Amino acid sequence: MAKLLSVLLSAVLVNNFVLSKFMGICPFLGVSKKTDSALGMGGAVIFVMTMAAAVTFPVYNFILVPLQLDYLRTIVFILIIAMFVQLVELILKRFLPALGKSLGIYLPLITTNCAVLGVTILNADSYADSFLLSIVNALGGGIGFALALIIFSGVRERMEEADIPDFFKGLPATLVAASILSLAFSGFSGVVEGLFPGV
Repeated sequence: MAKLLSVLLSAVLVNNFVLSKFMGICPFLGVSKKTDSALGMGGAVIFVMTMAAAVTFPVYNFILVPLQLDYLRTIVFILIIAMFVQLVELILKRFLPALGKSLGIYLPLITTNCAVLGVTILNADSYADSFLLSIVNALGGGIGFALALIIFSGVRERMEEADIPDFFKGLPATLVAASILSLAFSGFSGVVEGLFPGV
C-alpha cells in the first residue's frame, strides 16, 4: 500500500508531467484560460491516461515483447490513445456538447499529447512487471495534469483582472506565471521520500 501511495503522490506532485517534465504544454497553455474548460480537459486526460495505460500494458507485455515487436510500441500506443480520445469526443458531443465545443481543437490533440504518450512509455520502461503500479502511475499522472491545469486556470483568471503593463500582457505574463507555478511544484521534491522512506 505504501508503494502505491508513493507512486501516486510522485506522479501527482514530484514528477508532474506538465510542471516537472514539461510534457503536454500545448493543452496546458491553450485550455487553461477558463476553469470550466480546465476541469473538462483534466477529466478527459485522467480518463485517457488511465485507460490507455490499462490497454497498453497487456498489449506491450503479452503481444509486442513476446513477438519481438517492441520497437513498434510508440505507434501502437498512439493508436490506442487515439481510440480513447475518439471515445471521449463522442461522449462529450453526445452528453456535454458545450464542454466539447469549449475544448475545441485541444480535445483531439490529446492523441498527440506527449504527457499521455509519455506515461505509457514510462510504464513500459519502469512498471512493466506490475499492472497495478502502471495504472496507479497513469492515474497519478492524469490527476497531476488536471491539478496543474486547474491551478493555472485560476492564476490566469486572476491575471485577467490584474493591472499588467501592455508590453507584458498575453503570452509573456502567461509564461512567467507558468514558470513560477513550476518552481512552486519543485518544492514537493522531498515530500514523497519523507513520507515513505525506503519505499
